[in-house]
Amino acid sequence: MKQNREHYCDVLVIGSGAAGLSLALQLAHTCQVTVLSKGPYSEGSTFYAQGGIAAVFDEADSVDSHVEDTQVAGAHLCDEKVVRFIAENAKRCVEWLIDGGVPFDKVEGENGERSQYHLTREGGHSHRRILHAADATGMAMQKSLQQNALEHPNINILERHNALDLITHQKLGHTQAANRVLGAYVWNREIEQVETIRAKFVVLATGGASKVYQYTSNPDVSSGDGIAMAWRAGCRVANMEFNQFHPTCLYHPEARNFLLTEALRGEGAYLRRPDGSRFMEDFDPRKELAPRDIVARAIDYEMKRLGADCMYLDISHKDPEFIQKHFPTIYEKLLTFNIDITKQPIPIVPAAHYTCGGVMVDTEGRTDLAGLYAIGEVSYTGLHGANRMASNSLLECVVYAWSASQSILKTAHDAPEPPLLPNWDESQVTSSDEEVVIQHNWHELRLFMWDYVGIVRTTRRLERALRRINMLKQEIDEYYSNFRVSNNLLELRNLVEVAELMVLSALDRKESRGLHYTLDFPEKTETSQPTVLVPKKPC
Repeated sequence: MKQNREHYCDVLVIGSGAAGLSLALQLAHTCQVTVLSKGPYSEGSTFYAQGGIAAVFDEADSVDSHVEDTQVAGAHLCDEKVVRFIAENAKRCVEWLIDGGVPFDKVEGENGERSQYHLTREGGHSHRRILHAADATGMAMQKSLQQNALEHPNINILERHNALDLITHQKLGHTQAANRVLGAYVWNREIEQVETIRAKFVVLATGGASKVYQYTSNPDVSSGDGIAMAWRAGCRVANMEFNQFHPTCLYHPEARNFLLTEALRGEGAYLRRPDGSRFMEDFDPRKELAPRDIVARAIDYEMKRLGADCMYLDISHKDPEFIQKHFPTIYEKLLTFNIDITKQPIPIVPAAHYTCGGVMVDTEGRTDLAGLYAIGEVSYTGLHGANRMASNSLLECVVYAWSASQSILKTAHDAPEPPLLPNWDESQVTSSDEEVVIQHNWHELRLFMWDYVGIVRTTRRLERALRRINMLKQEIDEYYSNFRVSNNLLELRNLVEVAELMVLSALDRKESRGLHYTLDFPEKTETSQPTVLVPKKPC
């Protein structure tokens, strides 16, 4: 048997995107930080984020306006105190990114100097408040944070390491001690071995769960790992029924997961039917600048009504030089598919994009489990309500990274030293020669989630999905108990767990609000609360 290797750090950060790296950098001056990355450290949702990050920089704008826009986009299910907390701290956290080297675009003044930041506008925003780096803001942020983290002596980044499960007092049977997270079991994909990491604090920054759907704009790593691990460890989750479908992903047989930024519509792009006619004015007075849930449902409705494979996004009426300057990445990428966006419309379809619910946390990022934090898309803060407003997600990452870092630094000195942890036991399992079974289960899950728990739902569809999920869970639990771990098995186990949470939450909401639209309850109720699920017991 291979010998289990044990690591130790002050803070274990699971996830290497904007949230995880921002937190690591703000802790590293006093703490030893280990950052886990499932794949290459840049392979997360941050790297692919195009639009930008929202913050009030314009004198004509205000925090109150940012708060109100967020509440409207979130169908008034957002937590008012949380929204204000984030909006009030937005500028300082964006300035921290700027100080760290993120090259947000500036505008040229009368004398040729570039001083003020170029602010764009996206759906749901009443003002221009989106700072961006052309149309590849996430890439610029990721590269800057990554470089700073790699250069810091107190940050250790472990690539190709999957977190299997959190280790707690309760999991180890330490009934005399108050339950607290002690570390995690981790699968080293390079040597195919389970290792143990002890830590005073663990931070989940694992992103969302859009890989549960057949069509998604997200990278492969977005498999709900943090949500599933926290749930198994006894943490509550909330609002898992609200899965955002980005309205405009490229529809092309050779393209995979390519998102077309909201900023295209912010700068005047039209949505058209195959015959060239515009349709958003039939659904909302804000037309193409309506929030994403409305736009995605409109596209889905028109596709189904017409029996069309896709709709079209058209910015070709704008000046070609303007298009190439503001959207260079998209322009060049689409040329590889023989689509010139300065001359022709872009075929598009909606795709699963963002998980608005997640692990419940307070304004310091603390979960129900002592020592465990959750920040970024993995968490439910109360910011997004029933629908996330464009460019609030990167903002939430950096504000909560800052807030959680302050909380950890305040308590780090008094945090208990974690005990020595038992090795992962592989003595009763064997290697599987049936990996194809996992692949089949994986494809089945993603297909029925798309069909039954997609943009438009019914109670019957949800109940059908739940029955299929329960069958898959039994198969996967048996498989997990008898065979050695693999990347696909770990992700499938977590995806099925999260799929169940999504369906249970959707069945619990007897109304249509924001991203949750059901034909059985098509109207909003007069009052509404977040959907909170409580685990029976940690395992």
